[in-house]
Amino acid sequence: MTLIDERLEELKSKALACSDCPLAQTRTNVVFGEGNPNTPLVLVGEGPGANEDATGRPFVGRAGQLLDQCLAENRITRKHVYICNVVKCRACIIEGRSVKNRPPRQEEVSACYHWLKEQLEIIKPLVILSLGAPASNIIIHKDFKMTRERGIFFPTQYAESAIAALHPAYVLRQHGAEFEAARASLVADIAAARRKVMEIKKELAEKAAPQPENKPAPPQELSLF
Repeated sequence: MTLIDERLEELKSKALACSDCPLAQTRTNVVFGEGNPNTPLVLVGEGPGANEDATGRPFVGRAGQLLDQCLAENRITRKHVYICNVVKCRACIIEGRSVKNRPPRQEEVSACYHWLKEQLEIIKPLVILSLGAPASNIIIHKDFKMTRERGIFFPTQYAESAIAALHPAYVLRQHGAEFEAARASLVADIAAARRKVMEIKKELAEKAAPQPENKPAPPQELSLF
């Protein structure tokens, strides 16, 4: 276990006992995050739903299955990346025996923000892929416009670069040709994030050990990042 693993586990143990907002009263589990803490690529969504609340794991429902498929098409598994959400507890409306998801309120986002910030400060990813506009409003900039700014790389305080993609849950709400196009865009944005990681790593390596003049750089390894 690395120092990063240890620090993240310590943070997780504190987050599991969090009672900073009313969501603590209705949650089943805190959904802290999972994956490889030593990764250069982190995926950030908005918040957990029913399946995530029940299991304590991010992206495990239908949207999570789609995300796993799109990652796999880029030869990526959860062992290669870290996945988390802006809000760590399920935001829901309880009406009798009915429990429905709802968007997190601003005060809930604000109360939970420090957990995400500390996660990213520990992991120090090179690239962040924000899934959906709400996460992009936090990671990239306020009033993020998915229709105009999706797929564009932005500087961010949390990593060298960040890019937004459609949330898998949004993709699942599309039908026919719209679904195929939205799914293809998610696959493409994951691929772009992976390429960006490789570009940044190459740039950092070249700065650390510049190549002699007139000598070509060695071919890039065919690895995940």
